[in-house]
Amino acid sequence: MKLIACKYRFYPTNEQALMLAHTFGCVRFAYNSALGYSKEQYDLGNKTNYNDWSKNLTQLKKNPDFTWLKDVASVPLQQSLKHLDKGFKSFFKSGFGYPKFKNKHGNQSASYVGTAFRFDAGKQLLTLAKMKQPLKIKWSRSFTGKPSSLTVSKSKSGKYFVSILIKEDIKQLPAVNKTVGVDVGIKDLAICSDGTKFNNPRITKKYANKLAKASRKLAKKKKGSSNFNKQKLVVAKIHEKIANSRKDFTHKMTTKLVNENQVIGIESLKIKNMVKNRKLSKHIHDANFGEIVRQLEYKADWYGRKVSAISQWFPSSKMCNECGSLYSGKWSLAIRTWSCECGATHDRDHNAAINIHKEGLRLAV
Repeated sequence: MKLIACKYRFYPTNEQALMLAHTFGCVRFAYNSALGYSKEQYDLGNKTNYNDWSKNLTQLKKNPDFTWLKDVASVPLQQSLKHLDKGFKSFFKSGFGYPKFKNKHGNQSASYVGTAFRFDAGKQLLTLAKMKQPLKIKWSRSFTGKPSSLTVSKSKSGKYFVSILIKEDIKQLPAVNKTVGVDVGIKDLAICSDGTKFNNPRITKKYANKLAKASRKLAKKKKGSSNFNKQKLVVAKIHEKIANSRKDFTHKMTTKLVNENQVIGIESLKIKNMVKNRKLSKHIHDANFGEIVRQLEYKADWYGRKVSAISQWFPSSKMCNECGSLYSGKWSLAIRTWSCECGATHDRDHNAAINIHKEGLRLAV
């Protein structure tokens, strides 16, 4: 049994949209209040945790100025505190990504556990707490099992989605004899040891002019006006198109690699260090390196494949895949082909993919 999330778009009624807007606002308020309370107590020399935030939220509900917190389901408010707790634990573990205050201009979301919604599997009806009617969901795929939790979200472009978390049996793919090493890059998004190449679609560059034109129009509008909000929606839709196109390409590429190979060798990349290079950071974000590795790992786990991650310090590019000797001259990104002392001439990326393949197989044994 695997824990998976199925995401669907839905179309709320006017009454449901108002309730969701109120819920999003209360969730945001509960999260920000807890974060502010945590910082306030920290300045006084005290440490806080989920229990302290929960008690503080209870006191806020008793305050006559915040009685509107009782108009929405209590579960999403408590879940927002759990998300903050998870954010702090992640920060203390990695030292990266200190929790930030949420604002009403970004993507909005609210999480519900099993006690805060009803799901009729036979009729495929999902009803949230405090709502009389079920959501009008576009069921793009079916699933078995009972949802354990779900998250309702609203994108910047005004679209509503529900992500349902379920446990489901996933049929593993039949074993194959083929293995591959994958070297990711910017010129070609992925170069495989068998010679296969996935061209970099450069999604951001494709929509750069359109986005720049829309952004200039937005900058000329009076902030807060009707025309400003309309143009802001145009910009949000372009950003959404870029993100969806990038996600679609990444899914297709990783699915193909997992379907065709039993073992996939790939480098362990430190993306947050790579993006410190200002000349390449935009291209690295657009290439989606981190998401490529993440998708390969969870899809391999689902379908009975294996991802073998090699060390980031392994000299895959400047090691000859035939004799194993290292390039002796000064190494830089400008070097795309090089010749070894043994007489072999290498394409930098393809040579790296072959070395990654060999090292990945060695570590996978």
